[in-house]
Amino acid sequence: MFKSFFPSPKQFFLSAIVWSLACVFVWYMFGEQIGRYIGFDLAPPDAPDVVGIHYFWTPDFLWFYVYFIASTLPFLFVCHRIWPHPWFIWSVVGSVFILFSTYFSVQVSVAINNWRRPFFDLVQTALSGDREVPEGEFYRLLMVFVELASAHITVLVITTYIVQHFVFRWRTAMNDYYLAQWSEVRHIEGASQRIQEDTMRFAGIMEGLGVRLVDSVMTLFAFLPILLALSEYVAKLPVVGEIPSPLVSAALTWSVFGTLMLVIAGIRLPGLEFKNQRVEAAFRKELVYGEDDENRAKPPTVKELFANVRKNYFRLYLNYLYFNVARYFYLQADNIFVLFILIPTISAGAITFGIFQQIVSAFNQVSNSFQYLVNSWSTIVELLSIHKRLMTFEAAIKGEALPDIDAEYLARIEETPNPLAEDLKTDRP
Repeated sequence: MFKSFFPSPKQFFLSAIVWSLACVFVWYMFGEQIGRYIGFDLAPPDAPDVVGIHYFWTPDFLWFYVYFIASTLPFLFVCHRIWPHPWFIWSVVGSVFILFSTYFSVQVSVAINNWRRPFFDLVQTALSGDREVPEGEFYRLLMVFVELASAHITVLVITTYIVQHFVFRWRTAMNDYYLAQWSEVRHIEGASQRIQEDTMRFAGIMEGLGVRLVDSVMTLFAFLPILLALSEYVAKLPVVGEIPSPLVSAALTWSVFGTLMLVIAGIRLPGLEFKNQRVEAAFRKELVYGEDDENRAKPPTVKELFANVRKNYFRLYLNYLYFNVARYFYLQADNIFVLFILIPTISAGAITFGIFQQIVSAFNQVSNSFQYLVNSWSTIVELLSIHKRLMTFEAAIKGEALPDIDAEYLARIEETPNPLAEDLKTDRP
């Protein structure tokens, strides 16, 4: 699944994680000093927020571009020399591009958050009647938003296009690898589906989850300092009163609660999804054989196979019932949680409307990042079921024992006197 596309996956991913953490450490500990030393006029920590599209070519951003390139090129060069791979450009260089574009998208969200305070403070001033606000000021700030939104759309469209090609290249690599081992895997139930469909779904889901994970981590790096700074406007929280960094503490506690609740509620779903794919494949395969052989797909046989499909679906629906109760309850409560914790602050009139908008936006960004598992659990369930199916291929190729569920399937095949059983026993190495 991985070595077909990535060079020496275990060593590569471990090296990439270690190198990334080292680069992040240097950036946050010494990045400002290094930038000033080589000539960049970086803004001081207490500088006002930059509002507008020029946020992306301030000295701070230009220095980041230089640092990112300087830290990435040596890693790419060394990896290519140590682990040459035919898919290196797409797997490694493509991943670097997706990493950078994800970071840029997060920074667009930061720029929009900076825009919220002056715009909504202007709205509050106009609605309160303290002074007359010229229409031109609103139009000017709205044009700033249009510029930022246009930058976000441009990056999003380009990134989506690259990701689509990235996923198909990964599928191609897996497809070529498994087809080269076809004689070892063709006896596995649903082998054709696993190569034709599961490889594409696996690559797509892995890339989607990976991008969202990187986006969540980068959002935390970008918005945690903002939320910490905004915490000075929040004196206390409901129930618990005054605590250090109240907004960050509330976001972390709420997200951990939701994650644990949904993991417990959906713990059985991966296995049921996997069984569901297996019974669907068995039913579909019998129908396919019936197209060419009148002795196959007889009513008693297909009726029994469909009964297995129905039984598994009903079990799946029951488990999704209480999973969805927990999930939708949490997501609806999440919509008002930030308003709940801000009630004492709003009641005391301690913040302006613009600051309120910034807090809500930053809190939701940080909370959603902490809720990565909550937002992705259904997709993770699907990925785990596909991974189990492809792991059967890996076991067959390596000559290892098959997973229990596939071993049980082949054992039943041996006891069933039909042409398919004879074919499978003959094909099995």
